[in-house]
Amino acid sequence: MQSILRLVMTAAALTAAAQAFAQDEAVKRYPNRAVKVIVSAPPGGGLDIAARVIADRLTKMWGQPFVVENRPGAGGNLGAEAVAQAEPDGYTLLAAQPAPLTTNVVMYKKLSLPAASVAELIDYAEANPGKLNFGSQGVGTTPHLTGELFARLTGTKLTHVPYRGTAQAVNDLVAGNVDMLFFQLDSVREQYRANKVKMLAVTTATRIASVPEVPTMEEAGVKDFRSDSWNALAAPPKTPAPIVAKLNDVINAVLKEPETAERLRSMNMTPVGGAPNAAKIFIRQETERWGEVIRAAKISLD
Repeated sequence: MQSILRLVMTAAALTAAAQAFAQDEAVKRYPNRAVKVIVSAPPGGGLDIAARVIADRLTKMWGQPFVVENRPGAGGNLGAEAVAQAEPDGYTLLAAQPAPLTTNVVMYKKLSLPAASVAELIDYAEANPGKLNFGSQGVGTTPHLTGELFARLTGTKLTHVPYRGTAQAVNDLVAGNVDMLFFQLDSVREQYRANKVKMLAVTTATRIASVPEVPTMEEAGVKDFRSDSWNALAAPPKTPAPIVAKLNDVINAVLKEPETAERLRSMNMTPVGGAPNAAKIFIRQETERWGEVIRAAKISLD
C-alpha cells in the first residue's frame, strides 16, 4: 500500500512538474499566434477606438495579430461572458466599459430645457417631479447610473429613457425629444461646438482641458458627484500570472508612447495604466460605489 501511495505521489509530482514546465514554455513563447480582443460595445465608440489603438500597437510590437472583435449586448455582458468562458491562456482578452466589470454583477439576475446651469436644472426638476427625463444607451449603462446618481444626490425625481445606442440618443437630444444625457464628451462635442446642445457640467473630478469653460458638478454645487467613464483590458479568470504580467508590462509601455497617448487624449481619454492588483482594487471599489446607486434606484435586470 505504501509503495502504491509513493507511486501515486511520484506520478502527481511529475505531472505537476510537467505542467509547470509547459506553462513556463508557454509564457516564454507568448504570444506566438493571434490574440483576440473582444470589445463589449458596438463599433465606432470610444471603447472600440481605444481598443483598436492598443491592439494595433501590440500587433506591431509583438509581431502577432491582435484582432478586435465587437460583441455588444446586454450592457456589455455578452462580450464579458465570452471572455470569461475562454481558455485562460492570454489569447482571448476583453476590452470593456465599466458595467460588465463592476455594476452588472449587482444588477443582473437571470436640450429643449430652459436651464442654463446645473442650479437651474435642479430647480426645474424640483418644480416638475418626474417630468424631467434623461437618456442612456440602455438600462444599467454608466450614463443610466450617472443619471440615477444625480437624482439621488440632488433629491430630484428623473425619468430614465433607454436607447439602443449613442447616436439615437444624441439625435433625440438635439431634436428635443429627450431632455438631457450624461454621456462621454466625444459623443456630443460636435453638437456642443455647434451650439445645438448645452453642456452644463462635466462629471469628472477636475475640468476637462478641451472644454475648460465647463464647470465640474462639484463646482456647480452637487457635492460628492463624480462619474468617470473608464475602459479596461482584461483576460479570462485563471490566466497564468506571468502572462498577465507580460501583457501588463507591454500595455503600460504602449500607453506611455507619445503617439498613442496623443491619440487617446484627442478622444478626451487619459491613458492611465497601472498594475493588475491596483486594477482589481479599483474595480472592487467601483462595484461597491455604484452598487449603492443601483440598490437605491432599485435597478434589476434578468
